[in-house]
Amino acid sequence: MTLAAHTSSILNTNTILNALPHPIFLLNEKNEIIEANSATETFFEISIPILRKHTLTDLCAAHSQILELVAQARCQQMAFNEYGILFELSRSGGEKLVDFFAGPCNENSNTIVVMLKERTLAEKIGRQLTHRGAARSVSALAAMLAHEIKNPLSGIRGAAQLLETSVNDDDRTLTELIRDETDRIVRLVERFEAFSDSRPITRGPVNIHSVLEHVKRISMSGFAHNIVFHEVYDPSLPPVDGNSDLLIQVFLNLVKNAAEAFNCNFKGSRREITLTTAYKPSMRMTMQGSNGRVELPLEVCVRDTGPGIAPDLMPLLFDPFVTTKESGSGLGLAMVAKIIGDHGGIVECEPVRHETVFRILLPVYRSSQN
Repeated sequence: MTLAAHTSSILNTNTILNALPHPIFLLNEKNEIIEANSATETFFEISIPILRKHTLTDLCAAHSQILELVAQARCQQMAFNEYGILFELSRSGGEKLVDFFAGPCNENSNTIVVMLKERTLAEKIGRQLTHRGAARSVSALAAMLAHEIKNPLSGIRGAAQLLETSVNDDDRTLTELIRDETDRIVRLVERFEAFSDSRPITRGPVNIHSVLEHVKRISMSGFAHNIVFHEVYDPSLPPVDGNSDLLIQVFLNLVKNAAEAFNCNFKGSRREITLTTAYKPSMRMTMQGSNGRVELPLEVCVRDTGPGIAPDLMPLLFDPFVTTKESGSGLGLAMVAKIIGDHGGIVECEPVRHETVFRILLPVYRSSQN
């Protein structure tokens, strides 16, 4: 057998599909399963020969969103993504939380290819809200700190000021230390208070490119003066439904984190940060506690060529007090998660080889919503 023939025999369609860990199957115009990979057998707990005797309607509940999305992909002849939806299995009566992908096999085709990505238990609990719960979990702590600590601190500071009038110069150094440390703790408590603010944010049309350019100018004039910036923007991007000041805070935090990744111990030759924007028309997500689906078509990414993030830190990245910095408080990314959550958006971190990518999905501003 020639090398070309051997390669062709290995890389046939079934071999490739069966090598993938996610269920992938084809549906004809009647929603009959005409082909499937081995992961589909595991997902439905049915062999492929039996699966070919069933339609999708046989396998999921009659009111399932899956059926609606397949019909939509067929009708509009375009690919659809749906994140965090329940696949209700009609045979077993069970439920599985999945990310759903579907699209026509080719132009003007009634044959739809479907891929499902089952969520883990941890993702079922938390990922739909994109760490929003982790950020808000310190709300009660913030309120307690403000009440139980901030007020007594003002008394301590006042007492130190009174002592300064009756002590010698050597002891005055100690009273100044008390005042300085008290002020530092007050500033930290004030940062906590931001988490307990549950008021709806003021939103309106925001040009995300203006936000990113403002962040870049601030960064390049200070902490990122020695880093090369790249912009890959979609010029036709519609305005974000957001708060400009809060979005500046988000992206300034992410860019600052990216810049600080290039510390004195960084051995790489590329010190680059790339800001990208894109429009993803099929990006939608079902939120917990809501029957509707939220459209989040605006994608903004902050990508750096730094050393990356340790795998064991990834699940905890947006939790309060989690940090890799020696002098960090671990509140920056938790605040990012809260602000993006308050916008109804999603923030994720994707570790890529020799890079770190923070991806944010945001809603479009529509004048009718006001």
